[in-house]
Amino acid sequence: MIDGLLSGLALVFQPWAFFLCVLGTVLGITVGAIPGLTGAMLIALTLPLTYYMAPTEAVVLLIAMYVGAVTGGLITATLLRMPGTPSNVMTTFDGYPMARAGRPGRALGLGISASFIGGLVSWVFLFLLAKPLSIWATRFGPFEYFTLILMAMVLIASVSQGSLVKGLIAGLLGMLASMPGVDPSAGQPRLTFDWYMLNGGLKLLPVLIGVFAVSQIINDILELGKRVERIEASSRGLLMSLRDWLRHALNMLRSSLIGTFVGILPGVGASIGSVIAYTVAKNVSKTPDAFGKGSESGIVASEAANNATVGGALIPLIAMGIPGSVIDAILIGALMIHSIQPGPTLFLTNGDVVWAMIAACLVANFVMLLVMTGSVGWVARLATIPRQFLLPVIIVFCVVGSFGLDNTMFDVWVMLVFGLIGFALERARYPLGPFVIGFVLAPLMEEKLRSGLMMTAGSITPIFTRPVALVFLIAAVALLTWSLVSEWRQRQATQQTGKSH
Repeated sequence: MIDGLLSGLALVFQPWAFFLCVLGTVLGITVGAIPGLTGAMLIALTLPLTYYMAPTEAVVLLIAMYVGAVTGGLITATLLRMPGTPSNVMTTFDGYPMARAGRPGRALGLGISASFIGGLVSWVFLFLLAKPLSIWATRFGPFEYFTLILMAMVLIASVSQGSLVKGLIAGLLGMLASMPGVDPSAGQPRLTFDWYMLNGGLKLLPVLIGVFAVSQIINDILELGKRVERIEASSRGLLMSLRDWLRHALNMLRSSLIGTFVGILPGVGASIGSVIAYTVAKNVSKTPDAFGKGSESGIVASEAANNATVGGALIPLIAMGIPGSVIDAILIGALMIHSIQPGPTLFLTNGDVVWAMIAACLVANFVMLLVMTGSVGWVARLATIPRQFLLPVIIVFCVVGSFGLDNTMFDVWVMLVFGLIGFALERARYPLGPFVIGFVLAPLMEEKLRSGLMMTAGSITPIFTRPVALVFLIAAVALLTWSLVSEWRQRQATQQTGKSH
């Protein structure tokens, strides 16, 4: 493993790859710091640019963007009370009050330091667990894979914003969108409605750009007139003293561990990790009343956890080909574009790419620390760029990126249609995460199920007789039942509260 890491670092520190790592981190921080733009949007728009790169260079650029985007949202969360990314929502509770109290540098310094520690802790687990898990996963048969993906889909739906039912519906809609094209078993077109353009199915890139970028553009256009109070960034208090490090060490470590293990769970994402770590920090704090009013511990918990989910989410992606978050689903698309199949055999078939990903995650965290510490004031000014200037540029990138896939307008129309679909889903409070992950995982899920049925002459009994498959199935049913019961209890409690008033 050490040899693999050293080879990965050697790849990342080649001049061009290192430039891409720095560029990706800076772009991620920049986009994360502009409200309305997200890391998922940035990475989706960057995919077409990676076509002509070597696979190792492409993953270095995209992983660096991932690391930078999660951290960049800290700036607007603190100075504008507008989280640059959903994972920075909890940071607004204490970062903004601290900034308004005249200590913006202190709030930003705490967040940057916690982000760095969270990234490092999760990277250690990524380095230690990815290869052993991938070796274990090579023993999986098709039914084990089918039930694993089933469990992941239920988990994604159960932790998504909104109700479980809406999460499941969004996931099923994503799976339905992946169905048009040629049936992999029969070799016959299905759900193409006699449109020859659909014979190849709906391509991942236009769908991703539409769901994440175009839907956000539509939403931003409707909110162009929205004004926010801005606090000037200050570098005073940005660097933490040794005493500060010691005082917050336990909170940083605990929140980083929470973020890492939440990140490992497929589809849960940085937002949930941040919420859990913040809640735990408040519950164990000697001054819980300070949370929400400028608590240093609140900022540290939120930022350590949301950055730790990055390394955690890469573990199931590398080891099993299961995306740990929405951005990881896009990363799977990037690997497929380069004819690389994610999964347990990735270390054997494309070990250089895997170690480049792991090394890039480590290096990008150090680059992030240096860039954020040295350019907070400059990055904060980007958050005030009027959106009416940004949106036309982003629209052009969307159209060019989709058209450049196969030089056909059909992909542009697909992008626009899914932009409207994404906007409608968000307005109706249907989460986009399950939709996209359903779209990405459905073909793999179908392939594994059909392979298993062909091996057993159509029998599904191995799902119940093979121990690992049965464990995944029981976990899926338990998660579904627990989520439904919790939602029912919450609804009952809400109704009781309403009656009492």
